[in-house]
Amino acid sequence: MRYLASLVLAAVSALTIVGPNPASAGQVVQDRYCLQGRQYGYPGNCQFLSYPQCMATASGTTSYCGINPRYANARQRY
Repeated sequence: MRYLASLVLAAVSALTIVGPNPASAGQVVQDRYCLQGRQYGYPGNCQFLSYPQCMATASGTTSYCGINPRYANARQRY
């Protein structure tokens, strides 16, 4: 039992030292659709991956959904 507790403690310590994935560190994750309205401002609550997901959240409120400006104004690749 003591061996198992030591093993778990070592694994947790190793994961704590390693931390988050360095490739994702410092990147702001923005999704494609933003919930917009009076209480959200502009660009709004941009955490929605799909339009139906955003519209389901906006349902019953005075809010609406729009495309995230980071995607709408992104440079086009040729």
